[in-house]
Amino acid sequence: MRSFLAVMAALLMLCALSLHSQAAIETHSFANDVERLRYQSFIEEMRCPKCQNQNLAGSDSPISMDLRRELYQMIKDGRSDGEIVNFMVTRYGDFILYRPRVTPATYFLWGAPVVLLILGVVIVLLIVRKRRRNALERSATHLTGDEQARLAALLSRAESSSESIAPNKNQQELK
Repeated sequence: MRSFLAVMAALLMLCALSLHSQAAIETHSFANDVERLRYQSFIEEMRCPKCQNQNLAGSDSPISMDLRRELYQMIKDGRSDGEIVNFMVTRYGDFILYRPRVTPATYFLWGAPVVLLILGVVIVLLIVRKRRRNALERSATHLTGDEQARLAALLSRAESSSESIAPNKNQQELK
């Protein structure tokens, strides 16, 4: 008898929990597949005004249900995509669009990633250049005694050969 009561209590708890998890399923009938695809596109591309970062398709809030119903009615009435988007933006602002329009108010939103990318590339190039320059300076200043003597000999030869060439050119020009 005790096991029977335990089983019944467990089933009653499962039934109570399952009532909360049921969600309303909306069914709409469309005249053709184009209207159905437009509807699906709109509910996936428009954000729920109440929910944080959730589209109309994934939200169960009352306002998203109303908006889905409104979208369905506008599509059935034959409104164009532009008219539907303008209606929604006028009513709820640019927040409703997952991809906001490019307007003077959103220039920073659209331009900031490009500017930051260019700035990042410039900074990386400057850092690489500075490190190369520092590495060359360190390698030039850390010559051994033999290397410094050889470098001095090469430089003196180069200076003497450039001095001996210069007077010869002047003499040839005079002749």
